[in-house]
Amino acid sequence: MRKYMILSFLLVFVLSGCLPNVDDQDEVVKKNNKTEEKAIIPKYQISESYYRTLTPFKPSSVRGMVVSNLNNRFDSDEFEEGLLRISQRNFPTDTYIFQEGQYINKKTITGWLRRKMTSGQLQEKGLKENENIGLNPLLENEADQEKNPIYLAHILEHDYLVKSEGDTVKLGGVSIGLALNSVYYYKLDGAEKKVEIPNNVIESEGKRIAEELIGQLRKIKGLESVPITIGLFKQQDKTSIVPGNYFAYGTAESGTSLEWNKVEEEYVLFPSTEATEKHRDDAQQFDTFKNNVGQYFSNYNGIVGRALYINNELNKISIDVTMQFYGKTEVIGFSQYIASLIVESFPKYATTEVNVNSVTNQEALILKEPDMDEPFVHIY
Repeated sequence: MRKYMILSFLLVFVLSGCLPNVDDQDEVVKKNNKTEEKAIIPKYQISESYYRTLTPFKPSSVRGMVVSNLNNRFDSDEFEEGLLRISQRNFPTDTYIFQEGQYINKKTITGWLRRKMTSGQLQEKGLKENENIGLNPLLENEADQEKNPIYLAHILEHDYLVKSEGDTVKLGGVSIGLALNSVYYYKLDGAEKKVEIPNNVIESEGKRIAEELIGQLRKIKGLESVPITIGLFKQQDKTSIVPGNYFAYGTAESGTSLEWNKVEEEYVLFPSTEATEKHRDDAQQFDTFKNNVGQYFSNYNGIVGRALYINNELNKISIDVTMQFYGKTEVIGFSQYIASLIVESFPKYATTEVNVNSVTNQEALILKEPDMDEPFVHIY
């Protein structure tokens, strides 16, 4: 959904003639080990919450793996966005430039995601001893999967560049996200089974993996001494309609010793018993919003909210409203009504995003950021 927000902002600037021109950017030389290549840093920044990105855009060699390795779209989106938030604690957006990971290749990540193996298992798979780099636990007997689940589901790399002397940029730091399973799915005798992993085990195994991984990262050319931050992300089960969250991160400034910090982030579904028990006032505001929608537009099919809490305070809420529409004018009228409702219904300090959907398409986006006096409305 964040991609819709960015697109909508760009549309606003295009229509108002405020989109920066080609001259409003810096041409620099990017140093990468012994090679140099020309690149451009845009001077324009959407907001302080976003990093500027080096262009031309250079995708990571592991692009696409995050979607296939995580359980659902909500987790894959938050795994990336949450790592950006953690990165800002050590790599501020006004100093560092973002680039997709360029140092860890697909073969290495695939190797790290495997289980550790015995000599016989290595031979069976045609692997050499130096390829026995799996970070997940050894499994000698398929029947022991419940006792030895796969903890690590995916690894994500973000690179952060800084301007150095002259018109050059160099690597200033790296963030690594580790997606950890809260539920491990496996097959035994043709039947799918699952085992739930307790939070304390997720944390202890996540830190074990991170502390083993940091030593491997320091062996990669270019990463020998830069600051590295590793975030631990707990992904939800396959059926969850709210994403998982980061719960801890560790930073190694130059060596292999990680200093750990707790992350107080949590996603809550509205309406739900959990929302009522943990955040009663916000739950009541959501119920009022939902009732007001139903009072004036009775043909809605459902309203679901996903709220992010940081340090137990509402940071953003994303709401999906599904309606049966009979014309564009109805979409416009409904969107205008929703825009007025979100100003009255939710705290000014939180980002509120409402996606208005028909049965087949998204019809409108209404967005209210904390620094906006009025919501932004885009009709598709």
